[in-house]
Amino acid sequence: MSRKNKVSIHSNNTPDPFDGEQEGAEFQVNEDEIEIVEDVDEMTRTVVSTAFEHDDRHHEAGKRDVELYIRTYNTLLRSSGEISLKALVQAHYNIDSSLHPEARSPYPDMSALIYSVLRLPVSIIHCNLVLLGQSEDVFLQQGFHVDGWQAVTASARRRKWFYDGKETLAVYVASVSDTDDIVPILVAFQIEWNKMYYLLNADPTTMKLLETRMDRTSPVFAEITKVLRERLHIHVDDWRRLELIWGDRLWGNLLMIGRQRKSFLLRMLGGSQVGYVRATRKWWAPLEKLLDTIGLQERPVYFVSSNTHSLVNLMSGCLLSRQDELTRFALSGQDPYLADECRKIQQGIVPGNWQNFLYFAAREWMRTPEGKEFTRVRGREEQERGIWYVGARHGLEIDAQVFELAKLHQMEIDPRCRMPAMDHLAKSQAIILNIDYPLGMAAYRMLREIMENLTQIRGIYILGKAATLNGSIGDVMISNVVLDEHSQNTYWLDNCFIAQDVQPYLIYGSVLDNQKAVSAKGTYLQNRQYLDFYYRANYTVVEMESGPYLNAVYEDQYLMRYPTGENINFARLPHELGVLHYASDTPYTRGKNLGAGSLSYFGMDSTYASAVAILRRIFENEIQVVKQQVERDAVVEAEQKAETKVS
Repeated sequence: MSRKNKVSIHSNNTPDPFDGEQEGAEFQVNEDEIEIVEDVDEMTRTVVSTAFEHDDRHHEAGKRDVELYIRTYNTLLRSSGEISLKALVQAHYNIDSSLHPEARSPYPDMSALIYSVLRLPVSIIHCNLVLLGQSEDVFLQQGFHVDGWQAVTASARRRKWFYDGKETLAVYVASVSDTDDIVPILVAFQIEWNKMYYLLNADPTTMKLLETRMDRTSPVFAEITKVLRERLHIHVDDWRRLELIWGDRLWGNLLMIGRQRKSFLLRMLGGSQVGYVRATRKWWAPLEKLLDTIGLQERPVYFVSSNTHSLVNLMSGCLLSRQDELTRFALSGQDPYLADECRKIQQGIVPGNWQNFLYFAAREWMRTPEGKEFTRVRGREEQERGIWYVGARHGLEIDAQVFELAKLHQMEIDPRCRMPAMDHLAKSQAIILNIDYPLGMAAYRMLREIMENLTQIRGIYILGKAATLNGSIGDVMISNVVLDEHSQNTYWLDNCFIAQDVQPYLIYGSVLDNQKAVSAKGTYLQNRQYLDFYYRANYTVVEMESGPYLNAVYEDQYLMRYPTGENINFARLPHELGVLHYASDTPYTRGKNLGAGSLSYFGMDSTYASAVAILRRIFENEIQVVKQQVERDAVVEAEQKAETKVS
């Protein structure tokens, strides 16, 4: 059933302008320079140029600097005690991260700050110590009773965090990729925090303005806000984004930033390969229990790595059956954006997909009394359709869903997924196992665990987000070559998807097939030279999961553990393989990443177009399987009847 497819200059030793030796220094901002005023003598001023990139001592950061950065924090984390992230600031500068292009600038890099803020809990503002561990047992053994701490979350990164209510955060790490993600994010956040600290204290009146209490609707408040924004060198659009993220906490957070420099301490509690395996098995246990309970353990499986909203919305019909309620809510004006978009779609002014709009509107509708009532009964309605949900409980913040194809209500499935002969699905024995896509090497561990326990895999379909080096945000990329940075293996695929499978369901973007992807170690661990190196070899998709997944697929096909540095042909696998990515980041355009803006409603276009393509592929394959089984049964029955007549 498989088808063939028809790929900055900076100073090397820049002094840290926020080093502790200058604590108490003041910044006085001019147009082209920053003056550092030492406390020792107010009349003596030392001028430091902000034009770091014109320093004579410069280098072009590349992969070597990234590897040095990774090696530096990994060796530091071997310590049984706490380490200071201040030791990593220069290494962070040296990589010239494409997500943090203005790291060396004395002024805030708002894209990097917002990117980091979205991936850290709001309580990070109060914390100075971050603990990393692989499981609750590890924390308890070290005397940290995280089971009694407050569970907190980050809006743009699924990960288990716990806050002690004072100055400590604990976080579960599911693989080395979590370390590669968390450490640079914390370092970037600390750098940007300290920039703002000095700017807030450059003029003694700035902090007094922040402490002012007044009506936020008054013109005076608007003028004070403008002064603060200008003194912090924050563009008005970035300020609005910060207001949207921090809300009423904005001024309080800025006050905290202005009162003290940030110097995070980090500590790894234990940490071993066995620990990662143990954490993954704990994640699998409740899912295995569900499959055993409902008798699905031995069923054929289509594995999907995507998210936990698109497949269930497309297959359950629970939201589409409430189309009238959702439309009334959208037009009610409670959310002006929804009302405006709804009218435009209804009047044909914009080409948006109506089902996608309903799914998007449902996110806000679920906060209303009617929506909360739907949430209460939703689980029962989905189970009647053979849809089961298993929430993450142990270490790995990865939810899972099980779909019994035979129990789906065919006429309630999203119209884009319906096709002829769908009545055959009622005779299907197969299930879809969908997991919320993991981060990096956690993908390898999870798929390997699944393959150890489920032996009848009929298809593996990977849907994730990626950076694109030749496309635009919202495009869908289809790769047939994947280079994994962890193993340095290059995988050559017979990707079951081509552009025509996705394009009919994509409105705003383009579909680029026959691409080449590189599975990177982390989002911050990329820079211009690093990207240029791969782009020259025609690698245009930068993501984090495909390579680790393919390492697990290798171990399901061969007698040995996945190798390193090899070219591996996956053209003839016993099951179908499909890889789709939607573009969420264009790193060649400075600041154009998910820190600079959200895909929002338009992000659903590429997500749902890809999910529809995956479901249609699964349905087509399973309908064909059932047809062949029906034909075989008919032949057997005919032969039995013939034998009966003869006898």
